Amino acid sequence: MIRKRAISLLTAALLLLSVSACAVPARDAAQSTVTDQAGRVVAIEGPASRIVSGYYIATSVCIALGLSDRLVAIEAKAASRPIYALAKPELLRLPDVGTAKDFNLEACLALHPRLVILPCRLRDTADILAQLGVPAIAVDPEDQDRLMEMIALVGGAAGVPERAAQLIAYCRQSIADTEALAGCVLEKPSVYMAGVSSWLSAAPTGMYQSALARLAGGANAVEIRGNGWMELSYEQLLAMNPDVIIIPAEAGYGRDDILSDAQIGSLQAVITGRIFKMPGGIEAWDSPLPSSILGARWLLSVLHEDIYTPEALRAEAAAFYNEFYGANLKPDEIGTDQ
Repeated sequence: MIRKRAISLLTAALLLLSVSACAVPARDAAQSTVTDQAGRVVAIEGPASRIVSGYYIATSVCIALGLSDRLVAIEAKAASRPIYALAKPELLRLPDVGTAKDFNLEACLALHPRLVILPCRLRDTADILAQLGVPAIAVDPEDQDRLMEMIALVGGAAGVPERAAQLIAYCRQSIADTEALAGCVLEKPSVYMAGVSSWLSAAPTGMYQSALARLAGGANAVEIRGNGWMELSYEQLLAMNPDVIIIPAEAGYGRDDILSDAQIGSLQAVITGRIFKMPGGIEAWDSPLPSSILGARWLLSVLHEDIYTPEALRAEAAAFYNEFYGANLKPDEIGTDQ
C-alpha cells in the first residue's frame, strides 16, 4: 500500500514537474553534500535560496538561523504557532505544504524549492524529491544531541554554519548552567510528564520530556522504557505516586481537571497541589525546539524556585527570543504558567 502510494506520488510529481519545467529558476551555485539524520547523503546546490519546511521544528530552527526570508512555504496550521506572529508575521502569509501525515508534494514542487526539510517519518517523500532533483533533508531531533545535530545540519545545508554554531553554543551553555544549578539539589522530586490527550498519557524514559525532567533536577516518575506516549491505567498512575505533575502547554485539560478527578485524589501531587501547566504563549517548550532550553529552565523554576526564580526565567527567555528570533519581547511579556 505504501509502495503504491509512493509510486502514485512520484508519477504525479513527474507530471507536474514536466508542466512547470519551463518556470524553474536558475540553480544556486556551488554544490556540497550533507548526511541527514536518516543517514541519506544529499547533494545541496547552495546556499539554498528557496526553502520549504514541512515540519514546525524545522521552521522554528530556520527562524533562529536567520533563514525566514528564504522560506517559500511551511507546514500547515502555522497560525497555531505564536512565535511566527511574534517574530516573523510574514510567514503566516506563505503557502502551506500540509503535514507529516498529509504532505502536499505537488504544492511543494510547484514552488521550485532548492531545499526541503522534512521529518524522518517522511523519508520516502524526501527520496521522491531527490529523484526529481530537489534536495531534501530528513531530520529527527528526538533528544538534545540530535537537536544540536539538526541545527548544524540545517545551518550547513543553508550556508549559515556560523549562525548555527552560535545557536548551538548558546543552547549548550544554557544546558550546562542548568545542570550546574540542578547539581546542587539533594532531593530530586518524581515528575510525571503528562501527555496532550489526557493525564493518563505519559512520557516514558526515552522521550524528550523525560530528559527535561532530569535536566531540571527531577526524576521521571514513569520508569518505563519507550520513545512514544504511553497510555496508563489509574492503578499504574497511583502506584507511581508522583510528587509533581506537569501538563503540556497544548493539552486540552488543565490543573482543575486533574484536581477534580476523585480516582487520583490520593496522589502526592494532588494533595500538595503541585500540578503545573507549561506556558504556551510563544512555543511549546517541551518539544525538541531550540527554545526547549527554556522548558528545562522553566521546570527548574517550578521544582526548585529557591535556586532559579520565575523572574530569572522571564529575563532569560526574553533575551533568547530577542537575540535569535528578533521578537522584541520584554521580560514581563513572558508567561511562566497557564
